[in-house]
Amino acid sequence: MAKTLLLTEFGMGSSLRRQDYTEAARRAITHALWRNSINLAELFGKEKTDMIIDVVVGVAQPESVDVEKVKSVFPYGQISVEVVKGGLDVGRADAAPNVMANVAISVSLDLDGSE
Repeated sequence: MAKTLLLTEFGMGSSLRRQDYTEAARRAITHALWRNSINLAELFGKEKTDMIIDVVVGVAQPESVDVEKVKSVFPYGQISVEVVKGGLDVGRADAAPNVMANVAISVSLDLDGSE
């Protein structure tokens, strides 16, 4: 397989009241993807299901992210998710902190011609 990186998108999401790191990550993915209409697979004669999607999620508490729920945001593709320490928790005097997640989404295709 000749995995060829074709594009990378970035996004930021938050959970302002519940400290929900998974939901913040899901919102970050939505932020990155849903403002675009990318017909990438079709340009190369591939199906959308052929897209290889590598996601890196940065949050302050990586162990709090449900990877399967994060993957469920994507309607198609071969999804892998890595959760790392990052993002930002913003403290508040009167309540739990606001949670922010950052994501980098890399989209690749196998372009070596073999199936």
